[in-house]
Amino acid sequence: MRTQTSRPRTRTFTVLAAVVVAAALATVPSAAQAALGTPVPLGAGSTFVVLAGAGVTNTGATTLGGDIGTFPTTSITGPGTITQASGVNHGGDAVTQQAKTDLVTAYDAASSQSPDPLGGVELAGLTLEPGVYDTGGVIELNGNLTLDGNGDPNAVFVFQSLSELLAGAASSVTFIDGATACNVYWRVPSSATILAGSRFAGTILAMTSITFEAGATLDGRALARTGTVTMITNTITLPACAPVPGAVAAATPAPAAAAAAGPQVPVTPRGGVATGDGSSLPAAPVDRPVLAALTLLGVGAVVLLAVRLRRARG
Repeated sequence: MRTQTSRPRTRTFTVLAAVVVAAALATVPSAAQAALGTPVPLGAGSTFVVLAGAGVTNTGATTLGGDIGTFPTTSITGPGTITQASGVNHGGDAVTQQAKTDLVTAYDAASSQSPDPLGGVELAGLTLEPGVYDTGGVIELNGNLTLDGNGDPNAVFVFQSLSELLAGAASSVTFIDGATACNVYWRVPSSATILAGSRFAGTILAMTSITFEAGATLDGRALARTGTVTMITNTITLPACAPVPGAVAAATPAPAAAAAAGPQVPVTPRGGVATGDGSSLPAAPVDRPVLAALTLLGVGAVVLLAVRLRRARG
């Protein structure tokens, strides 16, 4: 004689399977969301707009809004046509040498961050959220790239090239929803070329050389580890958030005043919450083995339920 206890058990297994599977799927990171990035520590290099290892060459009227230096090759060709709107020509002095040492650390920090693949080398036409991106080859920009900060003024964007960076003529980088050039980094294991008329943005961390063609502008930094930086009638300025060389830092507000100022981030950002020092906290890592176990448990519960239902109907 068939008992009636199978239906409550069946309902229990159904609810359990649904809850387990839903929990597992809810915690799996979306493939469309990039891995969260952290700000790259630039050290003494943070005040430089041009930093080279094998010399700097300039042709035409170039304007720099930050420091310039080169080491171990200390030659700067065409300094008379460079207008230093702010900052100092450090040549190969001790400040430049420290900046070059810190550049190695910065390059390694950008390289160590785990990226998500973009699936192509061309960035034009894309709108990207904060994250770490790998093009799987060179980085090319032959149009406009839009970076969306999702309301976070400290949003971080790290781009990792496998070889070169090439910004095409008249290409551009624009920012929306709080994003700025402050925490945009381009890690380039060879050389970067910014073609004529490009309006580029971010800190370029190149292993070899960086070349700017006529009229190109950079809201950021051109930092070359071993090679040259070449300029032709360009404008390169530090991002607005960067410390201005020679400026006096504002006093830190007292705890009561800071509390009265309201929350630091006015909206809930995606990813890490900005900290008081301007950095970002990375999101907690996902325990993939646990997710896999939960998913298998849910599938097993569904299978067991199906077997029991079949037996109950048999």
